[in-house]
Amino acid sequence: MNIKPFLIGGEWVQGTGTPFDSVNPANGELNGRIGGASAADVDHAVRNAQRAQRDPRWRNMLPHERARLLNRVADLIVERGSELASIQMRENGKLRSECLAQAGAAAGAFRYFAGVIETMVSEIAPSRGPHVANVVYEPFGVVAAITPWNSPLTLEAQKVAAAVAAGNAVVLKPSEITPGPALELGRIFLDAGVPAGILNVVTGLGGETGLALVQHPEVRMISFTGGTATGRAIGRIAAERLVPVALELGGKSPHIVFADADLDAAAEGVVSGIFTSSGQSCIAGSRLFIERSIYDDFLARVVERTKALKVGPPDADGSQVAPLSSFVHRERVEAYVQSARDDGGTIVAGGKRPDDAALPAGAFYEPTIITGLTNEAKACREEIFGPVLCVLPFDGEADLVEQANGTSFGLGCGIWTESYKKAWRVARAIEAGTVWVNTYKELTVAVPFGGFKDSGIGREKGYYGIRVYQEPKTILWGMK
Repeated sequence: MNIKPFLIGGEWVQGTGTPFDSVNPANGELNGRIGGASAADVDHAVRNAQRAQRDPRWRNMLPHERARLLNRVADLIVERGSELASIQMRENGKLRSECLAQAGAAAGAFRYFAGVIETMVSEIAPSRGPHVANVVYEPFGVVAAITPWNSPLTLEAQKVAAAVAAGNAVVLKPSEITPGPALELGRIFLDAGVPAGILNVVTGLGGETGLALVQHPEVRMISFTGGTATGRAIGRIAAERLVPVALELGGKSPHIVFADADLDAAAEGVVSGIFTSSGQSCIAGSRLFIERSIYDDFLARVVERTKALKVGPPDADGSQVAPLSSFVHRERVEAYVQSARDDGGTIVAGGKRPDDAALPAGAFYEPTIITGLTNEAKACREEIFGPVLCVLPFDGEADLVEQANGTSFGLGCGIWTESYKKAWRVARAIEAGTVWVNTYKELTVAVPFGGFKDSGIGREKGYYGIRVYQEPKTILWGMK
């Protein structure tokens, strides 16, 4: 079987690391065998990135010229959007409609950061003596970008676009479950005329390729999105090496419904907030808190809508819940549901693989709702990363805030109420990087994104999303 190569310094190489298989979770079929990057391959990639970033033709390139290249990348993403969507769908099982939308968002990220670098300015600090203090921002050099499998099209675009706009070169290491979008992004960079070596893509296993990348002495900044345990491990390496990191990690986001909310709108928001992407989203609203006076009524609305969701292949008409990303991950989700049963939880929807005879070959799992747990239960405290919603009642704002904040995570939160004063109080009290009021999972590259507590360190995206990939430098001009 042919082994798919990866990209170093503008050349496609087979690599000397451990190859691995890409499997379609919708039907269990083999997508292909992918080359693995060894520590020597990673070293080769980092050295090429360093050489390309230090080349005066790149380092001295004016912002509007870098912006032109980024816009050309965006154009090619749009042109190849259908192909990119198909690649992601085959690798992680996400609905094709969602993959198409994410291809569009990926192009939007490159256009956004192209616009930012054309308008972002340096600073003149207030004078405190006979001098002028000029603050400029320099690229780190080589940035390691490590991405997960759930939404590679958007997450890789957001990291690479910002880091390259800031003047860095990037070594991108995608998840071994979804190597395809990153490899195609590397191809697009070359076709867009971006200098070879500015984007390198190394595929491989985390313990081999990823470890070699974050340990490399010439990697000057690390950007990681993924699980909290891996984020901690990367953080320890970065601390020892004294290099900065941006870590966007897990979540266990509270989705809150007050008695005065528009209950039909809230029910739609709750169901889409957990079951889109089959629950495989760091910001999934996986803990539903319902004010006790409407608990039974609102729960019935959510259960009814959940049971009506159609589980099916990601490219089939009418499918609303696609397979999980892998068969191993489905087993992990099933184990969490069993733990909820063991803790006294009641399954009021789902809780099993679908009975549909047309779906046995895929990693499908029914949208699941669990009641009867306390906030201390394992399923309520740990990130399941699947289509599982835990439902809990609350009595008043104080009780709600205590329960909602009673987790180590702090990534997202949703609030449904007709009282803007109540929404403001609760939003300020919740420990989360993003709070949605009367909506959920509305995302834009134009605002900072990240989490509190175990959900990460630092912020990406937004106008200052470039600054996370740069170091400030002060130049003092004597005027005496």
